[in-house]
Amino acid sequence: MKALTRYLTMNVPRRMDFVNITREVEQVVRESGVREGLCLVNAMHITASVFINDDEPGLHEDYKRWLEGLAPFYPSPSRYHHNRTGEDNGDAHHKRQIMGREVVVAVTDAKLDFGPWEQIFYGEFDGRRPKRVLVKVIGE
Repeated sequence: MKALTRYLTMNVPRRMDFVNITREVEQVVRESGVREGLCLVNAMHITASVFINDDEPGLHEDYKRWLEGLAPFYPSPSRYHHNRTGEDNGDAHHKRQIMGREVVVAVTDAKLDFGPWEQIFYGEFDGRRPKRVLVKVIGE
């Protein structure tokens, strides 16, 4: 069995945004030499996410509005008890929980085996500083 682990460093300048990381993940799959296996992509920070969906700007704007409605940014500890620790990112933890931590994609014939329109995205909910994304490919 072959395995390869790489870390992507994300530094998103906005507090909340989505970044298409499909090409970077595809490059790791190529480097791995795996022809049949699995690729795990995992946000390594509790205020960030990795998810699969369409690369359509209107959809991304809808996600941002929906997430902000569910867990609005509100730095005061009166809304989020987490902010009593001196942080202001209680909302970001909630947003990450909704959007998910990781994705696993099959590798078939040395390529990510996606359905139509599927792409991999990094979701940032408390940006403006470097964070890591784990990409691990395993297989034969």
